[in-house]
Amino acid sequence: MSRILIAEDELRISSFIEKGLAAAGFATVTVFSGLDALNHALTGGFDLLVLDIGLPGIDGYEVLRRLQAERSTLPVIVLTARDSAEDTLTSLQGGANDYMAKPFRFDELLARIRLRLADAVRVAPALLAVDGLELDLRTRRATVGDRQVDLSAREFALAEEFLRNPEQVLSREQLLSRVWGYDFDPGSNIVDVYVGYLRAKFGAARIETVRGMGYRLR
Repeated sequence: MSRILIAEDELRISSFIEKGLAAAGFATVTVFSGLDALNHALTGGFDLLVLDIGLPGIDGYEVLRRLQAERSTLPVIVLTARDSAEDTLTSLQGGANDYMAKPFRFDELLARIRLRLADAVRVAPALLAVDGLELDLRTRRATVGDRQVDLSAREFALAEEFLRNPEQVLSREQLLSRVWGYDFDPGSNIVDVYVGYLRAKFGAARIETVRGMGYRLR
């Protein structure tokens, strides 16, 4: 299930988008400020961002600038009441993938979201590799050096998160959301168990425990 981040401070509009996307089979998270939009977008836990320009705090243009500075590949659709040619150009030059002016038709927004998600899939890498560890996303095979290892579907999904974010600390909550798709009881040790499985197959030193924060692929 694709996860859409909605950055829109008008509750009526954000609720309208949330309900429509949920009915279309998407998972959504809504934030109401530019800084929250940036912080959520940089977690790597979303497939697309619907971004309003007129956000409190830092505006949508600044969010785009900072995402570019961080080399984010997250697709962004700008949704705003500012509809001049200059605003459109500024958004697209700032890194947005698409631009829609308010008021808008939801079916058009949905079509554009699906198009941008399809574009992202077409350019996604088929092979993830970090320091001798490789995941082939097409064949679902994993290799360590010249040795092939067998992974369950859940182990592969967890390994993929680590290889997409090397050297980045991933919290247990982030891994639960991205790999399992829903929240477990806070006391659950399911992430720790599966990290243990990967360490046994990849080598214990490859996945580092960062105390009080989570795990990191070294």
